Amino acid sequence: MSKPLSDHDRKKQISVRGLAGVENVAELKQNFNRHLHFTLVKDRNVATRRDYYFALAHTVREHLIGRWIRTQQYYYEKDPKRVYYISLEFYMGRALQNTMVNLALENACDEAMYQLGLDMEELEDMEEDAGLGNGGLGRLAACFLDSMASLGLAAYGYGIRYEFGIFNQKIVNGWQVEEADDWLRFGNPWEKARPEYMRPVQFYGRTEHHPDGVKWVDTQVVLALPYDTPIPGYRNNVVNTMRLWSAKAPCDFNLKDFNVGGYIQAVLDRNLAENISRVLYPNDNFFEGKELRLKQEYFVVSATLQDIIRRFKVSKFGSREIARTDFSKLPDKVAIQLNDTHPAMAIPELMRVLVDEEKLGWDKAWDICIRTCAYTNHTVLPEALERWPVDLFAHLLPRHLEIVYEINRRHLEVIAAKFPGDHDRMRRMSLIEEGGQKRINMAHLCIVGSHAVNGVAQIHSDILKATIFKDFYEMEPNKFQNKTNGITPRRWLVMCNPGLAEVIAERIGEDYIRDLDQLQKLRKFVNDDAFIRDIAKVKQENKLKFAVHLEEHYKVKINPNSMFDIQVKRIHEYKRQLLNCLHIITYYNRIKKEPNKQWTPRTVMIGGKAAPGYHTAKMIIRLITAIGEVVNNDPVVGDRLKVIFLENYRMSLARISIPAADLSQQISTAGTEASGTGNMKFMLNGALTIGTMDGANVEMAEEAGEDNLFIFGMRVEDVDAMDVRGYHAQEYYNRLPELKQAIDQIAGGFFSPKQHDLFKEIVNMLMHHDRFKVFADYEDYIKCQEKVNALYKNPKEWTKKVIYNIAGCGKFSSDRTIAQYAREIWGMEPTLEKLPAPDDKSAKAQYTIYTIK
Repeated sequence: MSKPLSDHDRKKQISVRGLAGVENVAELKQNFNRHLHFTLVKDRNVATRRDYYFALAHTVREHLIGRWIRTQQYYYEKDPKRVYYISLEFYMGRALQNTMVNLALENACDEAMYQLGLDMEELEDMEEDAGLGNGGLGRLAACFLDSMASLGLAAYGYGIRYEFGIFNQKIVNGWQVEEADDWLRFGNPWEKARPEYMRPVQFYGRTEHHPDGVKWVDTQVVLALPYDTPIPGYRNNVVNTMRLWSAKAPCDFNLKDFNVGGYIQAVLDRNLAENISRVLYPNDNFFEGKELRLKQEYFVVSATLQDIIRRFKVSKFGSREIARTDFSKLPDKVAIQLNDTHPAMAIPELMRVLVDEEKLGWDKAWDICIRTCAYTNHTVLPEALERWPVDLFAHLLPRHLEIVYEINRRHLEVIAAKFPGDHDRMRRMSLIEEGGQKRINMAHLCIVGSHAVNGVAQIHSDILKATIFKDFYEMEPNKFQNKTNGITPRRWLVMCNPGLAEVIAERIGEDYIRDLDQLQKLRKFVNDDAFIRDIAKVKQENKLKFAVHLEEHYKVKINPNSMFDIQVKRIHEYKRQLLNCLHIITYYNRIKKEPNKQWTPRTVMIGGKAAPGYHTAKMIIRLITAIGEVVNNDPVVGDRLKVIFLENYRMSLARISIPAADLSQQISTAGTEASGTGNMKFMLNGALTIGTMDGANVEMAEEAGEDNLFIFGMRVEDVDAMDVRGYHAQEYYNRLPELKQAIDQIAGGFFSPKQHDLFKEIVNMLMHHDRFKVFADYEDYIKCQEKVNALYKNPKEWTKKVIYNIAGCGKFSSDRTIAQYAREIWGMEPTLEKLPAPDDKSAKAQYTIYTIK
């Protein structure tokens, strides 16, 4: 059990954690006991720790309800422009602590639980992670929801309520094994089902062309049942909504053609329809063209657009009367942001609704569509780009295929007029890729159907304009923008690192939590010995806490004075966990060669999941665990080098690992990582970065000063030049003895004594077809790691660089990112004004809670 805070600690932490007033605490205890009794139907004799968690969750949730209802009511009355963020992934993690932080309830709840003889951290640990995402893209969506609420934007997150999120990873004999993530097993106290807003979604069928328009007929219907989750802003009384759709078979499903004896089978077959929202596809940066995935993409889009149009038509809260029928006003009231191409079907679906159902002319509808939609690109890797086979489309969504063809016909006419006779350009820019199997290029559809296209870091946006979207950029340069990603400082500093948040607040106040640029003020403390000591002390406490966790879970004794060197992200060749492995082996060999030298001790931790079908990624995990088995059991090395694979890396593990890191590894081949956001989390939590000039690393170096990061390796221009002249791994292998030794050890079974050729595929890939040029950066990487070791021996100078990094984090708040989306894409103005609190008497008359008349 974590020890209760001393009175001194309590007073110290009051500012960031909210006040624990006596009335507040008494009321929380009363509500907690009420929920234990009436909601969970338990008494203290039989209640389990999970019961206590649920009782606390329901108690905290009560504080959201009034604000939630009032916020939605306020939107209906003010009728602001609304933004709809559509994403196939929302990686939300846990909600309890986030809610307490944003509502300033943390100290009061802590005190209430303490008085009831319960431990807050133990209760928090009972909550399941909402793992409805793979990695960066899904977590970005979650950070964006937090920032949109904190900036007072009328925003909605729309996605799918997957019954099974990202799989749980077990390591068995060094290999990854997947287990289903049954996160809803015990129920979810944060969601509210809304069956009254159920929507029909259609699939299959055929089209009929009549004089009065087109009809899509003989379709199969699946119902979309919405579940709403409250999204609280930071201490501004705003509570927005994330609405996730669940698939439900209609009552008459398969019973229309019901024959004697077929009834039982018809009911059992309802599962087929409901499979749409069963499971998250576990691929990161990889397109798998499966029919079920296309169904998921259309399912979320169709249900969401019905909701958007219903909400556009009614203008007052509590009323279902049709108020607005002039769709020319849609772009003034609605912004739709497409998180990658996964929700690209929103474009043809909006056209179908406007043309087929609302009977608008094509040109008018197309103008509305473009002005409403905007597209965010997240990757340049060719294997990640969505290209759906036309025949699958024709089968599943026949009307949408016709619409895409018509969009393309008009699009090609525009190109032909602007570049007459340039048939190659028309081929390159077409939405339809001809060739063996005709495919629809969803990125091209998104660009043509949107008024804004953005990359997620400056270098990524520049690469888009120069390479994969070059033709589109030449035709409509004003469409292309950059919006560098950010992270929410509430979850990624206040929640996960309260010690650091407090040390900062003691120096510059706590306004930085909603205005992260204020961290610049820390630069004036860079030579302040007391501040340097405080920063180092917080880091050491976080390392000790994580070391205890590691020893409990991995039975490895950790040296807490060693450098905690961490690389956590999805396992992928482009992220180059293999480069990290080569450094570990090289460092190991050096220690073995000169065991009496004063080596900087390191604990290297690598974590992340491999897509279940990605063989190479699974082999990389096996290599990491194999290296660990050798290194960790070598008495010559002792505690100077340890290698740990962090099993089942997820939000709740990020929360304790990131604040404990000394070194953050961001070592993708230049030009492959669109942005990265883990890099920002480590920087904000006082780690130094070793990285390439890729993604947001470039801007991090700009903000903190390049001298305060460990930058190495080829730049994008160097990679491009190497692609022209050719990359020859063999030359590096022959020229660099330490590299040769490491590869020979992997190839010869040094790390796999029971199966000498276990890693032959990895070695073969590295030597003969490595797209990501690991060997080309090896030499510079090793030299850079030597600089890391040297600096770590001088704690004061190391911590000064840490301070420069924290002070340079302001730009990487998702509040800044969202303010830019709002002003430059959505045409909305963020605000830091608060809504009146639910118990604010002056406002009660203004916002009465409507009852059914």
